[in-house]
Amino acid sequence: MHQPGHHPGPASRTRHGRGQPLYTAEERLKRDASPWTLVQGILAPVQFVVFLVSLALVLRYLSTGEGEGVASASIVVKTLTLYAIMITGSIWEREVFGRYLFAPAFYWEDVFSILVLALHTAYLAALVTGALDVRGQMFLALAAYATYVINATQFLLKLRAARRDEAAGAKFEHAGAAS
Repeated sequence: MHQPGHHPGPASRTRHGRGQPLYTAEERLKRDASPWTLVQGILAPVQFVVFLVSLALVLRYLSTGEGEGVASASIVVKTLTLYAIMITGSIWEREVFGRYLFAPAFYWEDVFSILVLALHTAYLAALVTGALDVRGQMFLALAAYATYVINATQFLLKLRAARRDEAAGAKFEHAGAAS
C-alpha cells in the first residue's frame, strides 16, 4: 500500500498511475470480508481448467475433425463458467467499490471482460442459429479464448499488484513502528 512519504517504485502498481494503491484501506476490508472474494477465488481456477480442457477439445476437432459434440459442449460449459464469474464478479465489485462494473481500480479489465463476454455470447448465438458452420464456430470460440487469456492475464497482473501494494504497506507500517 502506498503511504505518504513512500516512493512508489516499479513494484508498486497503481489504479491510475498516480501512486494510489489498488485498494484503499476501507476497500481492502470490504474485499476481505466479502464472501464473493472466495467465490471469485474458486471460480477463476475452475474457469481456467475448463478453458484448458475446452481448448484441447476445440484444437482436436479442428485438426482431426473428430469430437465436434464434445468440443461444442465444452465451449458452452466454458461460456457458462464465464457468465458465472462475470455475475459474481460484478456483485463483488459492487460490494468492494460501490459499482457493478467499471470501478476505477478495474476499469480496463472490465472493458476487456465485456469483449470476452461478447465473443463467448456470439459463439452461443452462432451455435443456436447456425449462422456459422461448425469450423466457423470453433474459430469464433478460439477468438473468444484468446481474449479470455488476455483478460485473465490482466486480472493476474492486478492481483500481483495488490499483493505488492500490501507487502509494501506492511513494510512501511513495520518500519514506522520500529522508529
